[in-house]
Amino acid sequence: MESGLEELMPRLLPVGDCDLPEDFDPTVPPRTPQEYLRRVQLEAAQCPEVVVAQIDPKKLRKKQTISISISGCQPAPEGYSPSLKWQQQQVANFSTVRQNVNKHRNHWRSQHLDSNVTMPKSEDEEGWKKFCLGERLYSEIDTISDNENLGIDYIKMGFPPLLSIVSRMNQATITSVLEYLINWFGEKKFTPELGRWLYALLACLEKPLLPEAHSLIRQLARRCSEVRVLEENRNEEQISALNLMICLVSRYFDQRDLADEPS
Repeated sequence: MESGLEELMPRLLPVGDCDLPEDFDPTVPPRTPQEYLRRVQLEAAQCPEVVVAQIDPKKLRKKQTISISISGCQPAPEGYSPSLKWQQQQVANFSTVRQNVNKHRNHWRSQHLDSNVTMPKSEDEEGWKKFCLGERLYSEIDTISDNENLGIDYIKMGFPPLLSIVSRMNQATITSVLEYLINWFGEKKFTPELGRWLYALLACLEKPLLPEAHSLIRQLARRCSEVRVLEENRNEEQISALNLMICLVSRYFDQRDLADEPS
């Protein structure tokens, strides 16, 4: 058996001819390198050529709890699927926006923020939701007080994604805020405030995408397709905004399996 193994497997640690004592006992700890290597060879020769693992199928079935969704986007309502020309134009416009953001990022980063602008810390999810969407939308308050007509209260209405703001956000913060807003969107309706911020964050997202960002934008596209189907009033402006999100994710960020089929 030992000679057969040697013919098939080359020796990585060959043991040359050496004078081992007549009383050599492979069961006791080796005293020399030659004895150690010889002991290894003898143990290897005693191992079975084939080993079969004993697996209980019942235990495997109980442990299978992982669920992965690979479904694409739901198709647009009849008559609202965007044309290929429209999608290509949106991708071209978006590409131009991204180039301008990158080109002028350092300039806008150096600009002073207004005294009322306090950007939350990256890990402050609730703070970012209020910052982007406003306390009124965050708290789902529909009433408008009289003093709001005197000017825009950004604390209540939410801060727009100004270049002076988004240019200060690194990629980790951009990904975090994108996650916060997509999580919000998972349970809430689509609003213009949300749409503006999603567009701005996508424009600042660097390629190639990190795995977290890749998963997030796919989640965004699927959610947009769900809301689009449930749009009762068939608001063209609303559906167009949802179409735009799906278009950018699928065609600019190369998630082609989520793309709308041209009408």
